[in-house]
Amino acid sequence: MGNPLQAQQEIAGATFGEQGLALSFGNDAMALQAVETGVALCDRSHWGRIRVSGGDRLRFLHNQTTNQLQQCQPSQGCDTVFVTSTARTLDLVTAYIEPESVLLLVSPDQAKPLIDWMDRYIFFADQVTLTDETKATAALTLLGPESRLLLQKLGLGAIVDAPYGSHEQVMIQDIAVQVTVGSGLATAGYTLITAAAAAAALWPILTEAGAVPLGEHLWEQLRILQGRPMPGTELTDAINPLEAALWQAVSFDKGCYIGQETIARLNTYQGVKQQLWGFVLAAWADPGTAITLAGSKVGTLTSVVKTAAGVRGLGYLRTKAGGAGLTVTVADTTATVIELPFASRGYLAEF
Repeated sequence: MGNPLQAQQEIAGATFGEQGLALSFGNDAMALQAVETGVALCDRSHWGRIRVSGGDRLRFLHNQTTNQLQQCQPSQGCDTVFVTSTARTLDLVTAYIEPESVLLLVSPDQAKPLIDWMDRYIFFADQVTLTDETKATAALTLLGPESRLLLQKLGLGAIVDAPYGSHEQVMIQDIAVQVTVGSGLATAGYTLITAAAAAAALWPILTEAGAVPLGEHLWEQLRILQGRPMPGTELTDAINPLEAALWQAVSFDKGCYIGQETIARLNTYQGVKQQLWGFVLAAWADPGTAITLAGSKVGTLTSVVKTAAGVRGLGYLRTKAGGAGLTVTVADTTATVIELPFASRGYLAEF
């Protein structure tokens, strides 16, 4: 295989897609059960990792994204959104605050675009350095209620009850690992970031401790079921973070930042015109299909997946049309609107 980690995954039964991504381990039912009642292991090394260093790093990121970063202390972290000047979404990222830098975990294929975006706003006197660490590191995520027990088994009990975004540098056997709280989904879990060269040794340690390998196809199914928006589907230049149900990643108390005026106005005047929802479809419909109600367009389907329980989707629905429990038409089929575990809605929570 292309690298030692992929060789370990091949031993576990992986089938690979483009760029060597493990799509499935031939154990979908077992892996989904592990997410629900045990612990699963997913390779998220294709997600980007950007290190932001320099004396102005916190001020810079505070001014570039939606959450309150300047109040975060080392070993803390949070989700935040990069937005344009008109508050359109670029990416949802997790920021891990370290003593001398900030590590950003960003969506797949977004490291270079975000570095290019940030570089536009670094001025001559700014003490900010951007480093793409994606290829130099690996990210392995544990998902499921027993992920905390697995970490305890490995002697890492101090991190298991820490708040979301917390992180610490540890040794797992002789491997240096940054253990972070959060799975990237609403499911409880932890993400372990290590040197790329060490990932192949870390993988069997985690599987031998009880983690069940989970491929990218199941990750995509879980993220649609739970409602994690992604660039290119739910996060586009037509959508703002409040519409994407990312209120937990937005601070309304911080000072000025790119896109702040638009977001503040949407909140103050309750101007969010559409929201991200889940859809239980009676039959398949392609992403991009219009959602209608009584013959009028009220939204658009953005992502669709087939599951053992039927077809599920994500999409945007006009706020005035309603929310959970509503029945709508999608092409030649119908769909019921459902709430999403990953979503947060601020003043819109009553819908």
